Amino acid sequence: MKLSTKGRYGLRAMVDLAYYSANEPVSIQSIAQRQNLSDSYLEQLFGKLRKAGLVASVRGAQGGYVPARDPKDISVGDILRALEGDLIPVDCSEITGDHSCGSSDSCVTKYVWKKINDSIANTVDAIPLSELVHNMSQCHAAESGKRDCEKETRRV
Repeated sequence: MKLSTKGRYGLRAMVDLAYYSANEPVSIQSIAQRQNLSDSYLEQLFGKLRKAGLVASVRGAQGGYVPARDPKDISVGDILRALEGDLIPVDCSEITGDHSCGSSDSCVTKYVWKKINDSIANTVDAIPLSELVHNMSQCHAAESGKRDCEKETRRV
């Protein structure tokens, strides 16, 4: 499965948002600057995240965005599905529930696609946003910075 920029950038933005919004709402512009992303593209992504109930906007001079729920209650899967749609790696009608495939009764590969799909879903659903935020804080606290961040990122 290959994620689009929506999923990759949106996940980075959500980690940044959860990390920096502990004390106050965070602006799209500040996330865009820290993550080296287009603020107009992030606006589009945050629209989808808001619609999915993952972020909330705060109006006013000190406004911006905050996670709509505690980061421990938001999974990577929630974020990716809000931005990418389903995460099904192969267009198999048995997995999607369509059942329109003429050879589904005799197809043995549907079990492979189902196992792959289940594995992806279980993995992304098991990683809470709070774990990525914790990894980010470890990276910022580390003396050697980048090397320790790469180790932490690879672990997840």
